[in-house]
Amino acid sequence: MDTQNKIALVTGGSRGLGKNTAMRLAEEGVDVILTYRSKKEEAEKVVADIQELGQSAVALPLDVAKLDTFDTFFEAVKQALATHWQRESFDFLINNAGIDSYSPIQETTEDQFDALMNVHFKGVYFLTQKALPLIADHGRIVNISTGLTRFSIPGYSAYAAMKGGIEVFTQYLAKELGERKITANVVAPGAIETDFTAPAFTHNSQIKDYLASQTTLGRVGLPDDIGGVIAFLCDEKAFWINAQRIEISGGMFL
Repeated sequence: MDTQNKIALVTGGSRGLGKNTAMRLAEEGVDVILTYRSKKEEAEKVVADIQELGQSAVALPLDVAKLDTFDTFFEAVKQALATHWQRESFDFLINNAGIDSYSPIQETTEDQFDALMNVHFKGVYFLTQKALPLIADHGRIVNISTGLTRFSIPGYSAYAAMKGGIEVFTQYLAKELGERKITANVVAPGAIETDFTAPAFTHNSQIKDYLASQTTLGRVGLPDDIGGVIAFLCDEKAFWINAQRIEISGGMFL
């Protein structure tokens, strides 16, 4: 595909699904700005891996829950664009950064709720808002949701509710950015085996087997199952896919 000098901003790109997405984009000839919250060494390793593929990459710190840091963050993005690419814009925004929090409704605290809200909904909303002037026309926005907005697993009510908000937000992005030919889509993974889900799998050793048994392809997902789909949505071939929720779950709970 024609991705000469295309640049993606991938939040939470230092590990797990974000890392896989960054690598899949790089394999398709896309340069990457990836963010990390605390794992600088992991992020720098991803940058090195992308550079080995012949693409340019930069890692920048970002906590998507801290909205008062967004202006400073985007100044760093502007500087990186000017220094490494001699550009004032990037092409693809992948809102991937996230946290996990298992809690039944009756046990969910306001602090847990607010943490999920700040990272998964409020942070995504306002980070995207701040990013819009820097996204090139004909660009792409891909937001990460979850299969849990379609099916319900006890303990994820707050998390899934935030992701449901993101799915609605994505439709509005597609509507309002249509004049700029920027598409916006949602990728909704099913159960994925990453460090993100490790606490849940560790907390209940039977849950992984159960989820695999409820998936038509007989296993839980892996990052490799997801990153390539996100990269495809940034491909010119996918331009006519817009305002869609694409579930990537291997066929869970059908």
